[in-house]
Amino acid sequence: MHESLTQPVTSLTGIGGQTAKRLEKLGIYRVLDLIFHLPLRYQDRTRIIPIGSLIPDQTALICGTVEFTDIITSGRGSFICKINDGTGFISLRFFHFNARLQKLLEVGSLLSCFGEVRYGFSGMEMIHPEYKKISSKNECITETTLTPVYPLTEGVRQTTLRKAVQQALELYFQSEQNLIDELPEIILEKMNLPRLDEALKTLHAPDKSIALADLETGNLPARKLLAFEELLSHHLSHLQTKQANKQWQAPVFNVNQAAIKQFLQALPFALTNAQQRVIKEIEQDCSKQTPMMRLIQGDVGSGKTVVCAYATLLAVESGFQVAMMAPTELLAEQHYRNFCAWFKTTKIKISLLTGQIKGKQREEILQAIAEGNSQIIIGTHALFQEAVKFSNLGLIIIDEQHRFGVNQRLALREKGTHSNIKPHQLIMTATPIPRTLAMLNYSELDISIIDELPPGRKPVITRAISAERRDEVIARIQHWTEQGNQSYWVCTLIEESEILQCEAAEKTAEKLIAALPEVRIGLVHGRMKSSEKEQVMSDFKQHKIDMLVATTVIEVGVDVANASLMIIENPERLGLSQLHQLRGRVGRGANESFCLLMFQPPLSDTAKQRLGILRETSNGFIIAEKDLQLRGPGEMLGTRQTGQMQFKIADLAIDSDLLEQVQSAAQTIEQQSPQIIQPLIQKWLGNTTHYAEV
Repeated sequence: MHESLTQPVTSLTGIGGQTAKRLEKLGIYRVLDLIFHLPLRYQDRTRIIPIGSLIPDQTALICGTVEFTDIITSGRGSFICKINDGTGFISLRFFHFNARLQKLLEVGSLLSCFGEVRYGFSGMEMIHPEYKKISSKNECITETTLTPVYPLTEGVRQTTLRKAVQQALELYFQSEQNLIDELPEIILEKMNLPRLDEALKTLHAPDKSIALADLETGNLPARKLLAFEELLSHHLSHLQTKQANKQWQAPVFNVNQAAIKQFLQALPFALTNAQQRVIKEIEQDCSKQTPMMRLIQGDVGSGKTVVCAYATLLAVESGFQVAMMAPTELLAEQHYRNFCAWFKTTKIKISLLTGQIKGKQREEILQAIAEGNSQIIIGTHALFQEAVKFSNLGLIIIDEQHRFGVNQRLALREKGTHSNIKPHQLIMTATPIPRTLAMLNYSELDISIIDELPPGRKPVITRAISAERRDEVIARIQHWTEQGNQSYWVCTLIEESEILQCEAAEKTAEKLIAALPEVRIGLVHGRMKSSEKEQVMSDFKQHKIDMLVATTVIEVGVDVANASLMIIENPERLGLSQLHQLRGRVGRGANESFCLLMFQPPLSDTAKQRLGILRETSNGFIIAEKDLQLRGPGEMLGTRQTGQMQFKIADLAIDSDLLEQVQSAAQTIEQQSPQIIQPLIQKWLGNTTHYAEV
């Protein structure tokens, strides 16, 4: 790539240090970043619109003669200037005006104006339009292409950004190397996409023949090309990471058959065929000298944790330590209790390390870890803090990795890295990910799927019910609690919102406490302190609370076998995968379990379809595929979570059709044009690629 494109934006005329700092908020650091900072929308200054054909909310260029002016003194006070072009009248209204403006816009003046048309008290008007006094209509049109309107940040003007983008484009087109990362012709033809230089011209300065609607829907081939390039560069980067990972060495784990037999016999259940298949894959990975990078996907309750415990046994019996990181203290404690139960017949020492453990107890745990006397260490973010020193870390297990930031995962991995050796990594998630998304988001990982639930697990009976029957539902809870059962009541918002018509969690708890005085009700939401949340959840687990009113913070969390009823308010607001995750909190015991989806009528056709899918199936993978079709993947992957990839241009909600073709395009490039791989990655990702290693 030409060095002028990798220069900081301060190398451009009109961009000083302060402006550059502000542009960083838009993700603009290099000259190249300006090229991929696409317009939000466009203005059409290429043709004059007759005043008589204007409609409200239209943004238009008009030309007319001033026929009347007036100063309105009532209210805020304003200067009115009425112009006519022979087809009709429109008023120009200025709230900020002076004698100079009045002189400029005197009766008889010919004006060119650009602005948004509104319907005012005296008919059509433009408020504070852009205007220019001209001598003839020929001077009115100043643009030959549509005018881009770029996303801004505080302190940066539209004109500043337009000039900067224009300079960046000129440098790009002048560069002899601007085609070094051009996609092969065979891919462009197959996908009916334009060349990159043509796409950039179309997007930054569209020809007036292109309809504004086509530009703004995002389906124009020019934008599709850039989105495809970006998705492809992420995929190629992950593949490179996977290849680079093979250059590292890792500890080799031996299979101790006697220890494994003892472990399996101590379990209170038999492993499913799916669990055994994934265990074989892990054994094969850990018998090699290259680090395992494996993602275990499994539906809620499919038994991912015990598979990780098996991998832990392989590591410990081979003389290595294991670190298992969970996103919450409650979940870490749950894993700790499970591991203690599963390994109780062994001499393996297991430690729990969370932020709550302090003083002498913490010092003793840290010493045991450093000396290698503690073989399995289960904890939260506390695991990667500087004070934690491992003796011989050979395996890292991360539960729900998208809930940790990239730097946090890197910090933990580095604790087991020395010389040329890295620990094996095992990641587990209860969020089933459709194949196309897994390929894009996790292509540096080998993926194992536990697609079988343990025998005897009853599916949760799911029903949709109108919020109009709310009182009836509340009345049934009293009877439910008297039977010794526990329940969840899930709210989708904390704050009141008339627009979304969602009950706030706090108000809901108050109403339920008033309506059900004999039911012990607890409340948990995201704004509570971590310690408060943990306490309430712990009380619920110990059955000191009968009903837990909560926001979606309980989506991933504890097993409360006695909780067999869940009411989800406004389920139409949530994605299918999230609803499925929530539903997975019940049905974990021997009792028949129920999930009530209490919707706000009337439901849209899409909402009806989505709730119908949830009633019909409890298979998380089917639900994930349907979610992708109906909503796009942004919410499913939690792309706003720290550590998930962020796109400049690609929008998975409208570009999911491109995902299927990314893999085959990557293969074509690797075989026919390997020289473009690095420039392509550099262009889109800069220096962020090392994050893919975790």
